[in-house]
Amino acid sequence: MSKILILGANGGIGRLFCRKARDAGFVLRAMVRNDEHCSYFDSQGIESVVGDLEGSFAHAFEGCRQVAFVAGSGAATGGDKTLLVDLYGAIRAVEESEFRGVDQFVMVSALRVEKPLEAAPALRHYMVAKLLADQRLLESSVPATVLRPGRLTDDHGSGCVRTLVDPGSGFDISRENVADCIVEAFRQPSAVNRIFDLLDGDVPIPEMIMRGSSQPM
Repeated sequence: MSKILILGANGGIGRLFCRKARDAGFVLRAMVRNDEHCSYFDSQGIESVVGDLEGSFAHAFEGCRQVAFVAGSGAATGGDKTLLVDLYGAIRAVEESEFRGVDQFVMVSALRVEKPLEAAPALRHYMVAKLLADQRLLESSVPATVLRPGRLTDDHGSGCVRTLVDPGSGFDISRENVADCIVEAFRQPSAVNRIFDLLDGDVPIPEMIMRGSSQPM
């Protein structure tokens, strides 16, 4: 089985995905920023490697055939972190994946990223960074899946989502549901070369991915 490199493994979605993917039998390598974070993944029986999206991380790709980019600076950090992590870090990860001939790259992006000026002012720079990173991935030679979740919550995952953006049904999705979507994106071939808007809903996640619903690239 191919090894998956997780970039942003120590974040909220990253930890959930690593646990779920491990339980599903995937072979994983979690990239973390320092040795202190390695102990958590070691205790979970997950291989870890120290690397920094703002610095050196090419070595983390060695032996990995699939990549999950779940890193994100978010609205609480400054524009400098957004540029270095969400934009340039993501672009460098795509370029390294191209260089190594990676078999699949799953990018966790953001809902409505294609309309960054419609976002709240504090989020616009983040949305622009995500949009440009997505575009670089879509223009690359790497087989890709782009997941665009709405507003993230810490609610318990329902295992069901929707791809239709309906303001009357809200714009939230639990981090756990996103993590489950990443697992299915690696499990099902129909996820390759697709873009999925993601919100909490009523369609079982495996069914949604299997349908290949949402947007083709």
